[in-house]
Amino acid sequence: MSGWTYDRSGVNIDQKSSAIKALVDEIGYRRTGIGQAVRMSGLFASLIDFGDRYITLATDGVGSKLLIAEALDKWDTVGIDCIAMNVNDTICVNAEPVSFVDYIAIDHPDEKVTKEVGKGLMKGAEMSDMEIVGGEIAVLPEIVNGLDLSGTCMGYVAKDRIITGDACREGDLIIGLKSSGIHSNGLTLARKIVEANEIGLKDHVSGLSKTIGEELLTPTEIYVKQVLSITSTHTVHGLVDITGGGLRNILRMRKGLRYVISDPIEPAPVFNVLQELGQVERREMYQTLNMSMGFTIIAPPEDAEAIVSENRNAYLVGRVEKGDGVLLEQGNILYDHY
Repeated sequence: MSGWTYDRSGVNIDQKSSAIKALVDEIGYRRTGIGQAVRMSGLFASLIDFGDRYITLATDGVGSKLLIAEALDKWDTVGIDCIAMNVNDTICVNAEPVSFVDYIAIDHPDEKVTKEVGKGLMKGAEMSDMEIVGGEIAVLPEIVNGLDLSGTCMGYVAKDRIITGDACREGDLIIGLKSSGIHSNGLTLARKIVEANEIGLKDHVSGLSKTIGEELLTPTEIYVKQVLSITSTHTVHGLVDITGGGLRNILRMRKGLRYVISDPIEPAPVFNVLQELGQVERREMYQTLNMSMGFTIIAPPEDAEAIVSENRNAYLVGRVEKGDGVLLEQGNILYDHY
């Protein structure tokens, strides 16, 4: 049998893109005046015109990482993931997250579980310097089996401080910020690999210091304070959250350029374990998982070098040159569509 892929595990990213397009094609109404949307494609957060500022909105959830929390009966960190998935997208346009609302769909109310989820949400909000202003718990026993957690983040940015990736140019350098682990993407693939090898989530696997379940449940890194500090003191041309789609996320930056990853961050042991257990091809790993690079910053050489020298978790991983697509230089792997 061939190695595992995201598609084989049940998630086809091309079908997902087609489904998104089908939905968006039906949403044609356009508001005018104050509060109208800014017509830009490829952004991680939506921009809304509000006078001298843009308001941003981003929405996301925790995904199948919740199944690991359920199996381990450990719910106090998934709230951090929920916050992180939203605020890390928000800062990609240099917006500061300010408000958040959460949504929990659950089959049966469980005070113990929601209390633990709340602890993580609060921790994530503190780490982001952002207030949770409301939310909703929907009890849906006929629709939901277990618990689903998602949320929406509002942020803002002055119009003259917006970063969209359009400023990226040949000669820029690419910086990678280290991830805390698998974050909250590609967990369907990871879980299927573990199950196929008849490994329990509470089992210890060679090469890992924690159980495999604890390793996969490590909360997503929140980059808000670090990235906004960097953009306030350095010239930055592009910001990319490496989530679902892996390196393909960099394709959201300015077209007509090639983003070359020549020195990727050394993947944490969990990625090597999953790749070996699942016999996953390198191309698939880098287009599904973050591979220890959870966020990227594209900047002119002098700023990029300063950013790396000032930030312990920052590494120079590549460059921008003429061409198209994202090239993983080791192996000559090209990603040319999102």
